[in-house]
Amino acid sequence: VQLQASGGGSVQAGGSLRLSCAASGLIASSRVVAWFRQAPGKEREFVAAVQRSGSTTYADSVKGRFTISRDSAKNAVFLQMISLKPEDTAVYYCARGKSVIVSAISRSTAYGDWGQGTQVTVSS
Repeated sequence: VQLQASGGGSVQAGGSLRLSCAASGLIASSRVVAWFRQAPGKEREFVAAVQRSGSTTYADSVKGRFTISRDSAKNAVFLQMISLKPEDTAVYYCARGKSVIVSAISRSTAYGDWGQGTQVTVSS
């Protein structure tokens, strides 16, 4: 499955962006779809995930500011980001897990398919 991530850009602190992750059959074939991010010189970190059931999980650093959602008709998963901060600057990746268990939902190693990444830059 080729995941296509898009929607990144440059915004000022307090601004908003909406990221999209699309692939043929993405929703139906995935147990979990997640967003991760990686800032320069840092480890890739978990941002948010949505399970097939519709349940969502968020990193503490983005709770209340980011919302993950999905559209089965469009085979897409979205990450709505508001109140962006400079520390949100990173390359954002979407990932698909066919058999991710809930306890491993925040581990990048649990996901087998990754998009190419989209850059988000937040200036102060």
